[in-house]
Amino acid sequence: MDSGRWATFDCYGTLIDWNSGVSAALAGVFGPNADLPRLLHRYHQIEPEIQAERYRRYREVLDLCLAGLALDEGRVLGDDEAHALSESLAGWPAFPEVPDSLAELKRRGWSLAILSNCDRDLIAQSLPRLGVRFDRVIVAEDVGSYKPQPGHWNRFFELTDADQQRHVHVGASLFHDIAPAGEMGMPTVWVNRLGEMPEPVPDREIGDLSGLPQALEELMPA
Repeated sequence: MDSGRWATFDCYGTLIDWNSGVSAALAGVFGPNADLPRLLHRYHQIEPEIQAERYRRYREVLDLCLAGLALDEGRVLGDDEAHALSESLAGWPAFPEVPDSLAELKRRGWSLAILSNCDRDLIAQSLPRLGVRFDRVIVAEDVGSYKPQPGHWNRFFELTDADQQRHVHVGASLFHDIAPAGEMGMPTVWVNRLGEMPEPVPDREIGDLSGLPQALEELMPA
């Protein structure tokens, strides 16, 4: 029986292996000997700057980020390279523990939603990799803004009868997810896949999703 508990999730970086997907695409453009950690670090700087300018579809954001990296590297992208990053998204894998962990949450009666900085057509290509049916999927294209702006959460509460006292947000990004959710008074679970230091401090911290069912039960008992 549905207990009325909701868990909302970021998708890319939390459920889908964003870094490995982007790294593979960048290696295809800049070559296997490229300094991928440096390029990824620079990408993480460029993307929020582009998203803060104005709303663009995420496909365009990805293309602009790749163009920005090419400019930094003194590269001129060929026509066959300009969309390499956005076109690669369909192949980005889920983290291996994700389907089983999500299935366990469904078994325990949790309702699940995705709140993603993405487009409808792009996330549709990723959802089958997650192994469960989500009760709601809300993307940036639906709200015309990107997290950490509150649009995703506002739309989630508009579209559901979720009780804010029975809701937990789960994400891997402190900037995009944990900080804004915490500021809005939501319990948070941080998936710290990269061994970072928490700022702000979440309500629970886990290394991957295998620990999520227990973390959620501690925060929100049935």
